[in-house]
Amino acid sequence: MIIDLKNGKNGTAPVVRLNSGHMLPVVGLGTYALHGDACVNAVYQAVQSGYRLIDTASFYGNEVGIGNAIKESKVKREDIFLVTKLWNDDHGYDKTIEAFNSSLKRLQVEYLDLYLIHWPNKLNAETWRAFEDLYKAGKVKAIGVCNFKIGHLEELKKTAKIMPMVNQVEVHPQSSKNEMLNYCIENNIQLIAWSPIMRGKLFTNELMLNLSEKYQKSVAQVILRWHIQRGVIPIPKSSNKTRIKENLNVFDFEISNEDMKSIYMLNEGNNASITGVPENTTYLKFD
Repeated sequence: MIIDLKNGKNGTAPVVRLNSGHMLPVVGLGTYALHGDACVNAVYQAVQSGYRLIDTASFYGNEVGIGNAIKESKVKREDIFLVTKLWNDDHGYDKTIEAFNSSLKRLQVEYLDLYLIHWPNKLNAETWRAFEDLYKAGKVKAIGVCNFKIGHLEELKKTAKIMPMVNQVEVHPQSSKNEMLNYCIENNIQLIAWSPIMRGKLFTNELMLNLSEKYQKSVAQVILRWHIQRGVIPIPKSSNKTRIKENLNVFDFEISNEDMKSIYMLNEGNNASITGVPENTTYLKFD
C-alpha cells in the first residue's frame, strides 16, 4: 500500500486509508512489556509527542494503564487510533465477544479502532465471525489479524464475509517478508510490523551504521523510514522520552533506491525471529 508522506498534521504522523475507509497513522507506539508507571508515562509522552496510533493486547496486561494515559493526555478519543488483540485462550464466538468487552472496560473506551486476532488458532473461522459481527455493530472500526501466514489468510477466505483489513507480523531488515507484503498489497490488507527495529539488534550492524552517518539519522530512524517507504507501518516500542520523539521524526529524509536494496540484502528469510511461538496456536501449520 502506497503511503502519502505529506498528509501529517500538527506534528502527527501521516495516515493511510484502510479498506474500511478509516485512517491509520503510519507510525505507532508498541507497548509490549511496558507496565505500571513506565507504561503510563511512555504512552502519555508518545501522545504528547504526536503519536496517534497506540498498539496493545490483552496478553500484555497493560490495557488499564494505556487507558489511563490516553485520558491524562487530554487528546480527543476520536483522534487516537487504539489497537488491541484477542489472546489465544479466548478464541470461539462467545469467548471472543466476552474478551472484546473486557478489553473495552480495561481501556475505558466505548469502541476500538482496530481489533486483531493475536495468533492463528484452530477456531479462526468461528472467532472471525465474532469479529465481523463486532465490526458490523460499530463496536470496532476495523478488524484484522496478527502473525497470520499466507496459508492462514487463504484458509480464512473460505469462510470470511469480510477479509482482514490488517495483518500485523514480525518484520525487520533481517526478515523483510517480501512475499507477505506483496500478498497484502494484492489483497488490500495493510501490513503492520511488530519488532520493526529488531529490539536494537541491528544497532551495531556495519551497513546500518554507515547509513546512519550518511543520512544523519539514528539507525532506528533509518530502519523505520525503510519500513514506511515499503508501505509497511512500524510500531516501535520505547519508554525513553528522547527515543519516542526520535522514532516519529522520520519524515524529513528519504532513503535512496540503492540504499533500500542494500538493506534488503540483510534479509535472512521468514524464520529470522527475535521470539518464539506461544502455545495454543496453529502458526506452524504453514511454512
